[in-house]
Amino acid sequence: MSSSSKLVLYSYWQSSCAWRVRFALNIKGLAYEYRSVNLRKGEQFSPEFKKLNPLCFVPVLVDGDIVVSDSFAILLYLNEKYPQNALLPSDPQLRALNLQASNIVSSSMQPLIMQSILKYIEEKFGPAERQLWVRHNIEKGFQALEKLLKDYAGTYATGEEVYMADVFLAPQIAVAEMRFNIDMSKFPTLNGIYKSCKDLPEFQASVPERQPDAEL
Repeated sequence: MSSSSKLVLYSYWQSSCAWRVRFALNIKGLAYEYRSVNLRKGEQFSPEFKKLNPLCFVPVLVDGDIVVSDSFAILLYLNEKYPQNALLPSDPQLRALNLQASNIVSSSMQPLIMQSILKYIEEKFGPAERQLWVRHNIEKGFQALEKLLKDYAGTYATGEEVYMADVFLAPQIAVAEMRFNIDMSKFPTLNGIYKSCKDLPEFQASVPERQPDAEL
């Protein structure tokens, strides 16, 4: 790991958005201080955290005097500031493909299955409707990603190197399987990518149960 006492990550062990950033930091070999924000206890609404992110979401990365929130912005920042082990390929087409896949996860999937959204749906319409909502939105996103990546994937999403698409995909697939019981055999390309990522030490170190605030 590269020593960088400046980097501080505000994270919560079960947040898939924070998981992406942990995975990316590990890929880049960047050491960081982990600061837990317990979402179940509402610590994201504290005045101190609101100064870092007025939207009250994790993750937030602090690099010296620079504060970056939102996982997509954080990964782009890390890629520019710390060029080792690039998160985006140099080839323009593959670069665009990585950005597109990452954006599908961050904009068209994860926001629709946030716990606050699911809680609202369950309270209004019941648990069965909640599960239907989850399955519809996850599978819709995975169907699009399967079509997008099937002709480009190798060991990883766009070939033989780990890039941003993998960083977004792997935690989202893990959540889909473990939390929502989605059958990934219907998405063989994505399932293969996930299995490759699971073998990486950088991914294994980023999993929720290995974080200092994990509640097992």
